[in-house]
Order: sequence, then structure tokens, then C-alpha cells
Amino acid sequence: MDITRGLIAIGAGIAVCAGMMTGLGEGTCAAHACDAIGKNPEAESKIRSTMILGIALSETCAIYGLLVSILLMFVFN
Repeated sequence: MDITRGLIAIGAGIAVCAGMMTGLGEGTCAAHACDAIGKNPEAESKIRSTMILGIALSETCAIYGLLVSILLMFVFN
């Protein structure tokens, strides 16, 4: 029984790692969007909407990893 708890904890940690680099990716996306707006201010609304869509799509990976880790820790334990 102790081995299964340990494996569940390891699986939850790996699931959280799925969203670990999401913040770095979102920051990079926002930085490049700010750079693009600085170079082409006329396209600000189009760049901003594309940036928000990309950040939202990358955030879903982190949310899914969090949900999987919560399920592993509390439901399957």
C-alpha cells in the first residue's frame, strides 16, 4: 500500500511539471508581443488578441496538469 502512495505522489509531481514552464512561455509570448507592438503600433489590437489567445491555450496545459495532480492526490489515494 505504501508503494502505491509513493507512486501516486510521483505521478502528481510529474503532472504538475506539465505546467511548470507555462509561466516562462507566457512571459516570452508577452515580451515578443510588446516588441511587435513597438515595431508596428498600427497592428496593436490584432497582436494583442493573438497574444491573449496563445496565452490562454498554453494556460490550459497548466490547468490540466493541476487537475490531474489533484485527482491523483485526493481521489486515487
